[in-house]
Order: sequence, then C-alpha cells, then structure tokens
Amino acid sequence: MLSVLFGVCGLILVSVVDARVKTCWLVVNMIFIGSLMMLMKTSMFMGVYSLNGSVMGCDTASYWLIILTFWICGLMMVASSKVFQGGMHLKYFLLVVTTLTVMLYCSFSSLSLISFYVFFEASLIPTLFLILGWGYQPERIQAGVYLMFYTLLASLPLLLGILLVGMHSGGLMIPLFSSWIMNTGSFYLMMTVAFLVKMPMYLVHLWLPKAHVEAPISGSMILAGILLKLGGYGIMRVFPLMLKVAVKLNWVFLVISLMGGLLVSFICMNQVDMKSLIAYSSVAHMSMVIGGLMSLNYWGWLGALVLMLGHGLCSSGLFCLANISYERSGSRSLMMNRGLLSFMPSLSLWWFLLSVGNMAAPPSMNLMGEIFLLNSIIGSFWPYLIILVLLSFFSALYSIYLYSYSQHGVFYSGAFSFSTGKFREFHILFLHWMPLNFMVLSGDLFIVYG
Repeated sequence: MLSVLFGVCGLILVSVVDARVKTCWLVVNMIFIGSLMMLMKTSMFMGVYSLNGSVMGCDTASYWLIILTFWICGLMMVASSKVFQGGMHLKYFLLVVTTLTVMLYCSFSSLSLISFYVFFEASLIPTLFLILGWGYQPERIQAGVYLMFYTLLASLPLLLGILLVGMHSGGLMIPLFSSWIMNTGSFYLMMTVAFLVKMPMYLVHLWLPKAHVEAPISGSMILAGILLKLGGYGIMRVFPLMLKVAVKLNWVFLVISLMGGLLVSFICMNQVDMKSLIAYSSVAHMSMVIGGLMSLNYWGWLGALVLMLGHGLCSSGLFCLANISYERSGSRSLMMNRGLLSFMPSLSLWWFLLSVGNMAAPPSMNLMGEIFLLNSIIGSFWPYLIILVLLSFFSALYSIYLYSYSQHGVFYSGAFSFSTGKFREFHILFLHWMPLNFMVLSGDLFIVYG
C-alpha cells in the first residue's frame, strides 16, 4: 500500500517538472497500474484491518473505494482530451488531479479520525480549483462558493466532535474504538451532519447540481465517482461511536432521505439539462445509500458499499456521455440533443447500456446493491416498502426519459454532421461499463465486511 502511495506522490513531481502530452499519458498509465497493484492484494484486506504503518490501513470498504479512486482518476484524465490537445494550463491540471488522487487515497486509508478529517477537507481544495480553473460558464464561481460553504459550514461541528472523542476515549485510532463512547443527540448531530451534506442528503443537496453543471468533465466525474462516497465512508467510521443514540434517532434521517429521493426523482423528470438530470439522479441514489446506513444492520452497510461502487462507475460514465454530446453539439440541453440515434448510432448503444445500469437493471452492481438495501430498509420498518417501490419506479422512469428523449425524436435542424465516436471515447465508456457489470460475478469479495 505504501509503495502505491509513494508512486502516486512521485507523479506529482513528474507533473510539475515535465508537463507535456507524453507526460500526461505516463501519469494516466501509472494511475491505472496503481489500481491493478491494489487489485492483486485482494486477500489482504478482506474483513479485517491490514495495517501499513501507524496511521494507515485498509479494510474491505476502504480497499474497494481506493481502487475506485484510482480507476476514476485515470479515466477522468483520459476524458479531458481538450485540456491535453488545447494545452489549457496542462501543468496545473496534472498537478491538481494527482494531488486530488493522493488526498482521496489518504482519506480512505486513514486509521486516525483526525487525519481522516484533514484529508476529507483537503480534497475540497483541488476540486474547487478544477471547477474554477476549467469550468465552462461564469456561474462556476457561484458553484464553487456553494460547494465550499455547504461543506465547510457542516464540517466545523465534526471537528469539535472528533476532539470530544479524543478527550473521552484517550485516542483517535478507529480500529481501537469501543462502541457508544457518547450517547447524546448533540454529539450525534455533530458527527453525522457533515457526512450527510457531503453525500448529499435531500435539503442540503443544492450545492451538488450547481457544482456538476459548472464543472468540467473531470470535475463531474470525480464528484460523482468518488467525493460523494466520502460521506458514506465517514458514516461507516463514526457510527460505532454512538450506536445507542443512533438507534433512537436514525429514523428521522432515513425518512428524510427516502422522501427526498422520491421528490428528487420528480425533479429529474423536469430537467432539460443532461448534466443536471444526471446530478439529481445521484442525489436519488445516495438517498438509498443513506437509508441502508441508517438501518444499522449488516445487509444495509453491505448494500451501501456495493451501491456506492456501482453508482460511482455508472454516474461517471453518464457524465462522459453527456460531455461527448456537448463536444459535438455545443449544448447540454435535451432540446438540442434530440435524435442522436441518427447521428451517433454506435454511441446510442452506450447510452442504452449505462441508462439501464442507472435504473439498476441486471446484471449491474446497482441491482445487487439495491437488493441488499431493500432487504435492509424494509427489515427495519416494513411501511418503508411503499416509498421504496415508488422510488425504484421513478428512478427507472427518469432513466428511460433521459435515454428516449436524447436518442429519439426529430434532431436539431442546425446540425449537419457529427463524428460517430472515437476509439478513446469507446475505451473510456467500456472501462466504466465492464467493471459495473462483471464485478457482480465476484460478489463474494464484497460480502466479507469486517
């Protein structure tokens, strides 16, 4: 593990010293090699913590999220072809992406709560630079302000809660915590609200659509693929500190998240911006993850992990497709991107494959995760079944709406001809779709959760 970390840290130096297009592909290849090196260590991290030094280590959840981090960071660099070809501050782009990769790696492998908090907050800075530096519209400044203020406002109580944990337990090492260190409602809110904003939960989700719409393709992919998962991972880490009070209060956030997911599904069907629709669908999927984590049982946490991995791949792939259409037509509007089946029939296949993955059709990891989450949430209180049925139905509905409205109908009369797709684009989409569907065959690797 430390060898992988040192290798990625070395890429930061490479990107600063020699920023050329050849260097970009060297960095991409090394990031993918890092993910393959982690995959070869699968047996080391199943169920128990594998320690690397005094403050770093992995269990099942952090191991898979680290692999997802490397995978998405490599793909987001490949997808940013305009930065490479146009020389849009290439050195700084490489520096931001490699720094963000290191921050996320350290976040998922931190064994100390305070080091996790530091890297959890530090990952916001490269993300903000991505949005402000390579965003498309002037509104990206407002989106960056939303991103910082929503997340930083909720993270100060988290810092105070972590300091309280250190005072009462005598240490901040996550594997050494005993259960229910503090059982007060105020401590519960201090430790959970920051992660719920990060996921985000309905009512504190407004920063996400703004950030997605204004971010470049690399920013959208890393936001949807990795940064939303930091919230779920943080909840997994802090809930063992307050199980008694969590059992009493979790139902409030569970109801808010499920009802919010249903309302966001209605909002999705009222969108005309493709990126905005995909961003709101992320809120709906994360509401299921919050429900599984709040149910406090093994099935829920397992389903939350699987759905986070599946959503990271599927949502990132959909943002790639939206960006490919945007590069062709110059617009993200569904009104301008109609009838794409006539222009780009080969890309319509990828629209179909990733749209059905977004609605949790078999054999995707999204289906596997939602089956676990349905069992978990209904098992905690059976009337939730009504909300879950409607949520599943409308999630399929807005996925069908996105696919059918963009691929069928009369195409825009101002369009003359499109490129049907390049090898690089097919390669990116395949590397999103292949693990999303084939990792189900190795489902036993996810169900050993320590």
